[in-house]
Amino acid sequence: MNQQTYKIRGMDCAEEVAVLKRALGALAGGEDRLRFDLINGKLTLEDANAAADADAVQRAVAQTGMRAIPWEEHLRQAADAHTVPWWRREARMVLCVASGTALALGFAVHAYVDGLRVALGARPDGVALPGMTLALYAVAILAGVWFVLPKAWYSARHARPDMNLLMVAAIAGAIALDDFFEAGSVAFLFALALLLESWSVGRARRAIRALMSLSPPTARFRCPHDGCIEEKPVGEIALGTICLVRPGERIPLDGVLTSGATTLNEAPITGESMPVEKTVGDAVFAGTINVTAAIEFRVTKAAEDTTLARIIRMVEQAQSRRAPSEQWVEKFARVYTPAMMALALAVAVVPPLFGGDWLAWFYQALVILLIACPCALVISTPVSIVAGLATAARHGVLIKGGAFLEAPARLRAVAFDKTGTITSGRP
Repeated sequence: MNQQTYKIRGMDCAEEVAVLKRALGALAGGEDRLRFDLINGKLTLEDANAAADADAVQRAVAQTGMRAIPWEEHLRQAADAHTVPWWRREARMVLCVASGTALALGFAVHAYVDGLRVALGARPDGVALPGMTLALYAVAILAGVWFVLPKAWYSARHARPDMNLLMVAAIAGAIALDDFFEAGSVAFLFALALLLESWSVGRARRAIRALMSLSPPTARFRCPHDGCIEEKPVGEIALGTICLVRPGERIPLDGVLTSGATTLNEAPITGESMPVEKTVGDAVFAGTINVTAAIEFRVTKAAEDTTLARIIRMVEQAQSRRAPSEQWVEKFARVYTPAMMALALAVAVVPPLFGGDWLAWFYQALVILLIACPCALVISTPVSIVAGLATAARHGVLIKGGAFLEAPARLRAVAFDKTGTITSGRP
């Protein structure tokens, strides 16, 4: 099967997934061939059309205001992250701080030159802002919308309103009303919201990554040529290699015990709270803890095929089994955003046609645009579900998707058969 995988920079929200589906659906031969991992920012094309080569995919994604990077290249960049300047790694935070700082300085300069009352909005008609204040507000606006403008432009060109276009329209409206402080405030607050959103996604991503720390990155093994003890990354350990594990250390790979007898804490894999006795010939699993004695085992599975690695993959892929609430929220946002923009347009136009004040009702329309942004609603469900899946997996419980995570809410009775472990032994 032809499969392509990309890292999508700028994909932080389910609305952006919907944009990518529209942009790439025809190119891939149907939206059903696109697989999205929102938490890891990953796009997978399965058995896509021949026309969907890497260059075509990257061009199509670039038109949406996002960026596609082949997954292998992304992994290389991640490994060399220390060579990238910090201000590029943290560009979203840098621009958010720059926006907030410029906004605060602009307000301070305005208050110093014209007085606090004028700075708070009592500026007489026809009185211009101080030049320095105007420049600082412009910096605040530009820094705040830097990551939003390309997506808003794509949304406007394709007549598909989304939250980015909604915010840019509100900022442009404030500028049209000559209220640069409010325009800068909206830009800064939206940049802050996107920064908090990216942090919440990052926490869910780190929760999954924490599962990988259950298995040690290196393994101590006996060299087959001279019998010396050496150490290598687990990815470089060949099948059949004899590995050594001391008491208190984690098993680095799946295998079969060849020397020694011990007890293993297998709770990270099986959930069993009591240590399990192991003798020669018994299976051992990566991520479990050697409790009592030094042992040797023969590796039977490569690092990417261990039981723990499969659990991590299943947690990552579990997002495709989407919960009912997640599906509902995405459908809701798809209708909600255009509806709010239509409502704002109606508020701006209809009352003035019947004698209302144009500026007053235009301002009310901007308020509707500002408070209507659905991003927090859209991102909250997938982040919560992935955090739940990862936390459960860390405690030894594998839940195969958001749909199953929500299922216990509908349970009325549960029967357990773990006498002495989770029950007290009494009927």
